[in-house]
Amino acid sequence: MANNIFRKKSIPVILEEAASGLHDSHGGSGLKKVLGVRDLTFMGIAAVIGAGIFSSIGKACFDGGPGVIFLYIFTAIACGFAALCYAQFASTVPVSGSAYTYSYVAFGEIFAWIIGWDLLMEYAIGNIAVAISWSDYFTGLMDKAGFHITPWLTMDYVTAHNGYNEAQGLLAQAGNTFGNIDATLASRYTAWTEAPQLFGMHLIMDLPAFCIVLLITAIVYRGISESRSASNAMVIIKLAVIFMVIVLGGYYVQPENWSPFSPNGFTGIMKGVSAVFFAYIGFDAISTTAEECKNPQRDLPRGMIYSLIICTILYVLLALVLTGMIPYTQLNVGDPLALIFDARGLKWIAGIIGVSAVVATASVLLVFQLGQPRIWMSMSRDGLLPKIFSRIHPKFKTPSFSTLLTGATVAIPALFLNLDVVLALTSIGTLFAFVLVCGGVLVLDQQEGGAESKFKVPYVNGKYLIPVLFIASIITIATLVPGYFSGLLRQEGFPMILFFVVATVVSVMAFIKSYSLIPVLGLISCFYLMAQESHSNWYRFLIWLVIGLVVYFTYGYKNSRLHKQI
Repeated sequence: MANNIFRKKSIPVILEEAASGLHDSHGGSGLKKVLGVRDLTFMGIAAVIGAGIFSSIGKACFDGGPGVIFLYIFTAIACGFAALCYAQFASTVPVSGSAYTYSYVAFGEIFAWIIGWDLLMEYAIGNIAVAISWSDYFTGLMDKAGFHITPWLTMDYVTAHNGYNEAQGLLAQAGNTFGNIDATLASRYTAWTEAPQLFGMHLIMDLPAFCIVLLITAIVYRGISESRSASNAMVIIKLAVIFMVIVLGGYYVQPENWSPFSPNGFTGIMKGVSAVFFAYIGFDAISTTAEECKNPQRDLPRGMIYSLIICTILYVLLALVLTGMIPYTQLNVGDPLALIFDARGLKWIAGIIGVSAVVATASVLLVFQLGQPRIWMSMSRDGLLPKIFSRIHPKFKTPSFSTLLTGATVAIPALFLNLDVVLALTSIGTLFAFVLVCGGVLVLDQQEGGAESKFKVPYVNGKYLIPVLFIASIITIATLVPGYFSGLLRQEGFPMILFFVVATVVSVMAFIKSYSLIPVLGLISCFYLMAQESHSNWYRFLIWLVIGLVVYFTYGYKNSRLHKQI
């Protein structure tokens, strides 16, 4: 059994099946090939430039000051290493499936299932979080335009209930009136008190989040051409607004606001790691569209790398503008871009930014909604999920059932779930995918003969360099932070302990097998970002993987196409 769960897919067989159309067992003639480099670059930008640039950048700047640009650059470098590895796999195995298919080739079926299951969590939870964020932007914009949506239709039950209890506590204090309560808290209180009841249960739901998911699902279901057109239009709008913010904001920058540049030191900068990494999530989603690309082996690598470079430049410039226009201590707000122009009396720009935020967040949702059905489709083709998941619509040439199911699994939870509950798991799931893809390139490079690819990660021999860098890092940490390593054992340092164990093993293996430097740096840097996640995130992540293994051994293992070929 041990050998069976590590069985691997052959790259020539994958390519032959894709070329002959054997993947579709429901009469479809395959996916429509319409995407080029520009489309893929725009999709990458659509996925990355969203809530991270319109909201979470404010909190990151508040924690790290102007020095937060180093975190954006470091995260971009870590993602860049991963992007190069994704690019090699996408060029080598140009089929839908992303990290799932890549892991099947490099590590075997059990790892493919784990990463596929992980990607289902990443996309589904990420989509729910984005839909809820979109709803917040939309309802805020409607309020400013004079179109008030009743509060009990704009939030989840838990948020309204907690807000009601908090407001009740404040109102019980002497001298407090409803008019003194914060507007956000007042809205939650009103949602609870005005909501209709059914059998004593308050009916509270986030209707805008539900509706935007239905709309995006309809676009994605209709076809890749329609999805491409919608994505490109939304990207052009938000790039125009961001360019306006950078140019106009640069005029009002006061350099003295950049001093001190890192007021809270390294610790303050790293506080924003989860929010900043969440801002970069999405460039990998375009690899799921490989079978809809005109020339995937050439265009996918370019699209991923171009979009990552463009987005990094925009994030750094915006962080500098934000912290240059007003002191970083004032940026801990949900709409920092609007705040900096309100402070200058340019309120009309805040309205434009509000519209752009709605468009930008919708574009993120569109790309994620494209990605998840194609992961399900790939897993179904391999027998790990029922055949209906790989059904291709005969007219629209999209994975029909998987697209509709994706819409349902996102839209219904978005009606009722709290943003804080769903946001935490997204980053750690993506980082895990990045780690496996970087490791997969190391495995491919070690195979005799290697696989043909139009793009390969540049090889830099890490035989001596990687162990030297690792030892130097250990010495530096021990010198600059005395007691750091002994403190890991006392301060619940499980994720960081695991990181140092993995880094040690990789360094030893690099010396023995002359690993390529870039994939190793990608693996280690992404695992380091994983180690910065909270313990609760790790526990939820591990529980999700255990559930996935139960599903695999009860269905996927015995129904796998490779199992049936034995």
